[in-house]
Amino acid sequence: MDFDTFTGTVQHRLELPGTGETVRAVRATLLTLGQRIPAGGAEDLAASLPMEINWYLTGAVETHSQRFDWHEFVDRVAAIEGVDPSTAAYHAQVIVDLVATLVPASDFQQLRNQLPEAEDDENWQKLFAVVDAGGWEGTREDTDG
Repeated sequence: MDFDTFTGTVQHRLELPGTGETVRAVRATLLTLGQRIPAGGAEDLAASLPMEINWYLTGAVETHSQRFDWHEFVDRVAAIEGVDPSTAAYHAQVIVDLVATLVPASDFQQLRNQLPEAEDDENWQKLFAVVDAGGWEGTREDTDG
């Protein structure tokens, strides 16, 4: 998938008004995710993404493997994107769902394995809510049908 198709898909799914808002949402999510996971995991995910986007997981990140929980992730995404935390959480879930359709299943499973799924604030399972609900297309059918 190329950059225009990726951003167009994100823009459509998130119903964002323009490319600027879309790129900001993608950058906020992937940059923050890249900060949380090890550099090798970020590189594995980035390899299947458009060049203009994969940089957010790798080149734009100063320090990988930072230790922070789901709530801190959402707060960081919200601050970068300039939206409220609930909007940032949803945007991240939809963007991660699209990433899941582009990367090898083993790389996506590696991402899941790198993020704890405890019952407390470390519950990264929330990041995968759209994926686990059958993906964006599946969730749209549930709400449209």
